[in-house]
Amino acid sequence: MAALRSAEVTETREAAASPLAIRGMTVFYDQKPAVFSVDATFRRGAMTAIVGPNGAGKSTLLKAALGLVKPLSGSASVFGAPLDRMRHRVAYVPQRASVDWDFPARVSDVVAMGLYGELGLLGRFTGAHKARVMSCLARVGMEEFASRQIGQLSGGQQQRVFLARALAQDADLYLLDEPFAGVDAATERAIIRVLKSLRDEGKTVIAVHHDLTTVPDYFDDVLILNVRKIAEGPVKEAFTDEALNTAYGGRLAMAGIDPVPVTA
Repeated sequence: MAALRSAEVTETREAAASPLAIRGMTVFYDQKPAVFSVDATFRRGAMTAIVGPNGAGKSTLLKAALGLVKPLSGSASVFGAPLDRMRHRVAYVPQRASVDWDFPARVSDVVAMGLYGELGLLGRFTGAHKARVMSCLARVGMEEFASRQIGQLSGGQQQRVFLARALAQDADLYLLDEPFAGVDAATERAIIRVLKSLRDEGKTVIAVHHDLTTVPDYFDDVLILNVRKIAEGPVKEAFTDEALNTAYGGRLAMAGIDPVPVTA
């Protein structure tokens, strides 16, 4: 009993220190579990990939943690507190396919939306704010497109702009849903460079990711999911053949993917 209480205290302390802690998260779609009883504690100042096969619940878990979908049960805390109290410390980059790109807005206007939490509805947009927008665009290599309509950009350029919008929030926790999906190689390199720089500044980055071959190069930690949690932890410990085969089964071989062997 004492050992059990000690474990519960340790888990509570880890959750309080974690940028994002998920407990017992369960989400059903059409009476089928998309995510079932998932616990996850993400490490501060690390880059974590959420990986798993199609339909594994990766995006659903992220959206449930953000309150964008309603879970059947479970909860999420941000830096040890409810999301509503910590929303200003969180930036979210949705899947590009989920955005209405016909919305008539300039690139600079989209990035300026990242300042809404700071300005509010009636706040005055100053020269300092404009400089911050341009700095965020420069960081993703898009400053020359500031006056362009967002719908006129390529998919990779649009993804960079949405990352710039997240940067404008100056958050402590960055959540990204498939940031590399459908982008060109140059954009992928630019995005990962920015994400790693955020990590090096002490920020926390969590991304739904689909390319298993890049996980060891891009990320520090991994959460392997297939409706339930399969494995969680540092890539060198959790990204194993056994865990990947449990999550993906024969689909790894069918797709021609060789799980990365874990070496000491």
